Amino acid sequence: MNIGALRVRLRIPENHSLKGKRRVLRSVTSQVKNKFNVSIAEIEDQDMWQVATLGITCVSNDSRHVNETLSHVMNFIETIRGDAEVLDYEIELLHAL
Repeated sequence: MNIGALRVRLRIPENHSLKGKRRVLRSVTSQVKNKFNVSIAEIEDQDMWQVATLGITCVSNDSRHVNETLSHVMNFIETIRGDAEVLDYEIELLHAL
């Protein structure tokens, strides 16, 4: 079993409330969930208005498939981000028995 984790840090410069941040993140997470078969959630910076960190995971029996899927997710987030800009991202692959 291969597990992939993608950590994406976003900046939402025009946002001035947690409600606005929730709106942006809800849009991003729903689009990613609808397009890819991955799990996604906000994992850090919940109390900050203009910064968000998303965690995305994928599980497969093929490590290449996991890496490709998470790379496609990252490319998709960069194209649909709208009000948010990508500050940083990191992909980690784990092999479990």
